[in-house]
Amino acid sequence: MARPGAHEALIYLMVVTSASDRDMTDAELARIGEVVRTWPVFEDFRQNDLVRVAQDCQQLLHEDGGLDGVLKLARQAIPERLHDTAYAAAFEVAAVDHEMRMEELRVLQMLRQHLKIDQLTVAAIERGNKARTRSLT
Repeated sequence: MARPGAHEALIYLMVVTSASDRDMTDAELARIGEVVRTWPVFEDFRQNDLVRVAQDCQQLLHEDGGLDGVLKLARQAIPERLHDTAYAAAFEVAAVDHEMRMEELRVLQMLRQHLKIDQLTVAAIERGNKARTRSLT
């Protein structure tokens, strides 16, 4: 398998966040698809490759490096200026069901460490997500 490019690595981070609790829900999968379809960072990504990229990530998770290996690959493939975007995409997936399990929180913590995301940036991303996804009821 070839080294992932930035698009693939961004998708890997969303997949590992979704798969962290061993239950990739329909809502999480739909959010991954929505992020890939609508975020400018993916504007030149071929939508038809999404399933293959997600499967590649699953395969990597089962190899020797496991989660840590995927996170290292992602850090190398994603330009530093997009590390906050990578965290925001992963957080979108974790927050889609409005509750986070311990496994998701742990993966997000690992992402923050691997991508060297500072606390103020983390707080802004998480607060922005909460504000954007609230309903009236």
